[in-house]
Amino acid sequence: MDKIIVIVGPTAVGKTALSIELAKKYDGEIINADSMQVYRGLDIGTAKVTADEADGIAHHLIDIYEPNETYTVADFQKKAREKINEITSRGKLPIVVGGTGLYVQALIYDYQLGKKEEVDDYQLREKYTQYAQNHGNLALWEQLKVKDELAAEKIHFNNQRKVIRALEVFELTGRSIIAPKETPQKCYDDFLIGLTTDRTLLYERINQRVYQMVEQGLMEEARSLLAFPESQAALGIGYQEFFPYFEGKVPLETVIEEIQLHSRRYAKRQLTWFRNRMAPHWFDLVQAPETIVTLEEQINTWLKGVKQHD
Repeated sequence: MDKIIVIVGPTAVGKTALSIELAKKYDGEIINADSMQVYRGLDIGTAKVTADEADGIAHHLIDIYEPNETYTVADFQKKAREKINEITSRGKLPIVVGGTGLYVQALIYDYQLGKKEEVDDYQLREKYTQYAQNHGNLALWEQLKVKDELAAEKIHFNNQRKVIRALEVFELTGRSIIAPKETPQKCYDDFLIGLTTDRTLLYERINQRVYQMVEQGLMEEARSLLAFPESQAALGIGYQEFFPYFEGKVPLETVIEEIQLHSRRYAKRQLTWFRNRMAPHWFDLVQAPETIVTLEEQINTWLKGVKQHD
């Protein structure tokens, strides 16, 4: 199995800085596992790495899509695996970095994504189609979230066809449309690092980061998405909150507060995901930066270990 380092955690805990430091130390290249950093022109709101920060370290899967295009977990899985093969073939160490939990999980394990299910039920489809017409796509998606959270995190609420299909499969089979029929196996010998910090401190850092983004020109990035307000990119945190402001419905202060609130909630969901579904080596490099020594010792031990076989 190829060895890969994976760095996960919520926003504003130092994933970018750590990834670059480890890439320098272990001759690595970085693969982006964030669902928003793939979009060209959306640099500030996605906290995309700058050229100065990158300091010559190669980064992959950044700026590869236009903002009006859709990027799925299956797209990421395919592209990231290709990049891991490329990087490994050059004798370098792939370092996967991001906060999108489902992407990381789909990469590390052999989840089969994008395959059609055989089950079909016309009456169920009609029932859910009618429900969406009466209550809206979001209400339909909320039903999916209650029944099949895994599918809801993968499927956008406005993709009515896929939401209905996922509900059909769940009712008919009792399992998620994207869950494998067998226990998923690992595809890589991964060293999984989870970054976190004190919740109050994390929220303060998030609030401050939002102020900095607004000062750096976040509003103009959001304005560029007015041409396609229903796109996946436009619905990202840091962008969708500006739309009522552009329509003259709310003041800028409200926009900033909403972005901060949504960012804090997202950070909480990210932490919950990684704690419940994965088992990282947890570190708090914000409050205890000296623990990077321990982290590097653990990585050294892992790198020297006997290579696992498929």
